[in-house]
Amino acid sequence: MYRILDKRRLNDQVVQMTVDAPFIARKVQAGQFIILRIDERGERIPLTVADFDRAAGTVTIIFQTVGATTQRLATFEPGDEIADFVGPLGRPTEFGAPKKAVVIGGGVGCAIAYPQAKALHEMGVSVDMIAGFRSKDIVILEPEMRAVSNHLYLTTDDGSYGEKGFVTDVLKRLLTEESYDLCIAIGPIPMMKFVSKTTEPAGVKTLVSLNPIMIDGTGMCGGCRVTVGGEVKFACVDGPDFDGHLVDYDELMRRNSFYRDEEAHACRLEAQIHD
Repeated sequence: MYRILDKRRLNDQVVQMTVDAPFIARKVQAGQFIILRIDERGERIPLTVADFDRAAGTVTIIFQTVGATTQRLATFEPGDEIADFVGPLGRPTEFGAPKKAVVIGGGVGCAIAYPQAKALHEMGVSVDMIAGFRSKDIVILEPEMRAVSNHLYLTTDDGSYGEKGFVTDVLKRLLTEESYDLCIAIGPIPMMKFVSKTTEPAGVKTLVSLNPIMIDGTGMCGGCRVTVGGEVKFACVDGPDFDGHLVDYDELMRRNSFYRDEEAHACRLEAQIHD
């Protein structure tokens, strides 16, 4: 069992938890993820590690309450225990040796973009961050992102905070002003698609972190298959990071919507159980 040590609500739908998991904390690196089960009858869900403390033996996860499992997990409090917490899984991000990088997060994807920016910052890389949200009330991790970047550019769709517009608007401007060796984009699939389309003509290496349907996390089930450069890859063992210029985003969006009706039904049942 894995004890929850701390819990913080980042906004109405996003929760941050720090979990006592010393064996994972000892080995995990930026870009890797865990798979958890709330109890012995629960489903397995993957969550990217948002932060870790090797000395304290803790792992931090951040999740949005969009499904039955995350809705239930959001009700847990410090002192409660998670039955299974397995990792680190996936391949650590291969940054190479960039001198200047731009890291882009969209919505809750900032929880994954943040540890990437932090790792680059600790490597001595000059890091610009672009973080996009729908509105001011759902902005998360602003102080943390500022601490690991040379410049943080915040955008909101409605203009209620930062710059009005999309992350690609800021990216297009920065590409005319700066010379980047690396771009990392993490967030909704359409956002990653259009960031990649923006960086490709500029010849900027672009990594995206993919979140397909995943079950076992070891490459056995095949549920997380994605097409990259015309080849089938498994996000759990070949990723989750891939060359953003080679990903078939349209296929990924179709596959991620396969079980939308079943997920909605599970959420309704979860709500009824706890009414």
